[in-house]
Amino acid sequence: MTSHQTTQTMKPATAAKKLGVYLEATPAEFQEGVVSRAELNALQADPPEWLRELRRNGPHPRPVVAAKLGVSISGLARGGITEALTTEQIDALKEERPEWLERERATQADVRKEAQRVKEKRLQEEKKKQA
Repeated sequence: MTSHQTTQTMKPATAAKKLGVYLEATPAEFQEGVVSRAELNALQADPPEWLRELRRNGPHPRPVVAAKLGVSISGLARGGITEALTTEQIDALKEERPEWLERERATQADVRKEAQRVKEKRLQEEKKKQA
């Protein structure tokens, strides 16, 4: 009995998400094809110029925008940001420091503190069980 290894492929949207880029800004041949696992690995290991340019200047997808601004994706939506932004636009928001951004950053900081508190509490409970 022989076994074939089938090539894993993914839709361009999935590949773009894994690469951290905005699909609509990628070249047409990337958007129209399928991406194999090997091709994705090659793009990650040795990104072509278009991919380096997108990562450097954007437009960036919302998860990347949120991370660069230090807020959640929901926070972006509450702030009225629903589209991809370029690095220049993100930097401008950081400079302007609008009220919604400051509020969302504070919320995100509170969420991180609470997550850390819960984690530490779980660790303490585990230590008590082991003792």
